[in-house]
Amino acid sequence: MKQALTPQLEDFDTIPFQDFAKKAYLNYSMYVILDRALPHIGDGLKPVQRRIIYSMSQLGLSSTAKFKKSARTVGDVLGKFHPHGDTACYEAMVHLAQPFSMRYTLVDGQGNWGDPNDPKSFAAMRYTESRLSKYAQIFLKELEFGTVDWVPNFDGTLEEPTLLPARLPNILLNGSMGIAVGMATHILPHNLREVAKALIYLIDNDDADLDTVCKLIKGPDFPTDAEIITSSEEIKEIYRIGRGRIKMRAKYHIEDGEIIFIALPYQASVEKIYEQVAGQMEAKKLPMVSDIRDESDHEAPTRLVIIPRSNRVDLDSLADHLFATTDLEKSYSFNMNMIGTDGRPKVKPLLPLLSEWLQFRAETVRKKLNFKLNKIIDRLHILDGYLTAFLNIDEVIKIIRQSDSPQKDLIKAFSLTTTQADAILAIRLRQLAKLEEIKLKAEKKELESEKKKLNKILNNETVFKKYIKDEIKSDAKTYGDKRRSPIKKRKEAEKFSFTDVIDIEPVTIILSQNGWIKSAKGHEINPETVKFKSGDSLLSHIRTKNDKPIIFLDSRGRSYMLFSHALPSARSIGEPLTGHLSIQQNAGIKFLISAQPNDHFLMGSDSGYGFIIKFEDFQTQYKNGKAIVTLNHNQNLFAPSKVLNVKKDRVVAITSKGRLLIFSLNQLPYLKKGKGNKIISIPKKMTLAKVPERLKFLKILPLNFNLVIHSGRHELKLNPGNQKNYMGTRGHRGKKLPQAYQNVDSITIFPVETDIKPEIISDIDTDTE
Repeated sequence: MKQALTPQLEDFDTIPFQDFAKKAYLNYSMYVILDRALPHIGDGLKPVQRRIIYSMSQLGLSSTAKFKKSARTVGDVLGKFHPHGDTACYEAMVHLAQPFSMRYTLVDGQGNWGDPNDPKSFAAMRYTESRLSKYAQIFLKELEFGTVDWVPNFDGTLEEPTLLPARLPNILLNGSMGIAVGMATHILPHNLREVAKALIYLIDNDDADLDTVCKLIKGPDFPTDAEIITSSEEIKEIYRIGRGRIKMRAKYHIEDGEIIFIALPYQASVEKIYEQVAGQMEAKKLPMVSDIRDESDHEAPTRLVIIPRSNRVDLDSLADHLFATTDLEKSYSFNMNMIGTDGRPKVKPLLPLLSEWLQFRAETVRKKLNFKLNKIIDRLHILDGYLTAFLNIDEVIKIIRQSDSPQKDLIKAFSLTTTQADAILAIRLRQLAKLEEIKLKAEKKELESEKKKLNKILNNETVFKKYIKDEIKSDAKTYGDKRRSPIKKRKEAEKFSFTDVIDIEPVTIILSQNGWIKSAKGHEINPETVKFKSGDSLLSHIRTKNDKPIIFLDSRGRSYMLFSHALPSARSIGEPLTGHLSIQQNAGIKFLISAQPNDHFLMGSDSGYGFIIKFEDFQTQYKNGKAIVTLNHNQNLFAPSKVLNVKKDRVVAITSKGRLLIFSLNQLPYLKKGKGNKIISIPKKMTLAKVPERLKFLKILPLNFNLVIHSGRHELKLNPGNQKNYMGTRGHRGKKLPQAYQNVDSITIFPVETDIKPEIISDIDTDTE
């Protein structure tokens, strides 16, 4: 058995697996790029589209023919040229027939071919019928004139064209979309008349620049009446580099106090937009809208009605919000990646694209004219033989009747070619009449004139260019139409903030020790009496308004942000904060703050460093927050202390060894994040002691405020005059408090000549540790 297997194993080559995988992947990649996903610059078609058009032409399904079942066409395409799945082939055919997908349809469909709301809702191929559209003739008119190369089909029984000789740059007119391996394409459709004008201009002006061409081709033109709102400058830049993004916006008007949308962006669905708006209404994000109606029908394919709650609603602002939050405004990728005439895929800017297509067209026209010229020369050659025979008719008849080799004798007698002799021998008797001779002479005269005309076109560059221009003008007149998608200058759409759609009211935000959060209406609620889950208790609370952002600071110096409208009611047990935020491991929320964007806060840690930060710098949209205070191991964050007056406020710093330093706030830097500057000096040996010295209190001390230091049952009140004894420069050691007050338990800060009330102290600035 082993001996029998040995010769077979020797037939195989051994190669490294990575080499095999690389080669196989590259082969697959090139197949997908060249034979499936990317269109060719010449005809703007992918292979399956090209094969559908060619197969339909072979079936005689011209724009004037009777419709045939689509299954017949799909079967022909699969059986003869495209051995792939019938579903994919039929979908490609449907796309060519949908007027809402193609700017200029290539297939004329009869039956259910889908609708804009659901392009894939088309009927099965056994129910629909089809034929080629009138526009498809631009691919087929010159197919039989030697304009393209032909290759064997997949089984070698037939031949198919490698390209179709498109008379117009379909690559721009209908665009294309495809995903290959490592690359993709998304070319948007354009207006035929605009592109034709640009082509004619380029033929006449070799030094044409993009600025002039962009005056002729204003931008893409979609099969919808919605507006393109990308600026002309941006469109020009897209054409300059060959890629970018184009924005479209629905068209609307106001009628009887209602917003009526009458045209949607390309590939936007009325049903989806209806669901998007209804979803916002259900989520109470559109309280100013009372109803939405879809009144679309056959007479008005798009009619979406938004009904406001009252006549005081700003309808243009409402439309702006809908543009920003629904598919009433869409953005489209524009990537002009295609296979060039050199057979290589490349992203082509507009000018090189048009120039390369004109070269392709010039070569196609030259092939066509040469083909016609050769046919005329061949016919004239035959006609010369016929006329020679007519001039010597009796002798010709005699040779034919008497000769054993009439072909050779005719060639010898009249100096004919083999082709001419064979043509004479094939003449029927009725063609020997005098009238036929007159027809032959008339035909020869006409062909001589046509030959002269073709030679003039081929040999004169100016005439040749004029011929191409005339063809483009003729096709533009036959197949062109007006621009459908106007280009308008519009301001950027802005959605409503939640403050635009809610009633602003006071709220109290409550956070538990176990990290459960809830929001109570009003400031009258006592957070101490709020119920929590068993084993849980109050950690912190703030009183604010529901339009203000709430900042959460964790033990590692990171900030997070939420709005109260997203929080559960205090009537419930609340929700875990981790359901709203991604708090880091080994960290917990310590502080809550809420303020105006330009309010300032003092931030610091017990390492003795700190800085000033604006409230807006705490804010973040990221669920996992952002770093604010840089903390090393075993360093603790102080509660943010609000600044009342950035120019006059002072900083109070007290260490665990009873050293007090008061200095001007303006000695600290303004930072968005970091460690900050040294606030109070703590010698290194003190930080390494058995009981290390740390910064214990860090507070803002406004001008003309008293400072009370609590140590056990003792209190030391420092009025503004006494505070001068402890004034110094930031970063200094500070002055020791009296012996009885060095073990500070808490501090209280309150205005001079103000009765101290606990709730007022809490609102101004308090801290207890």
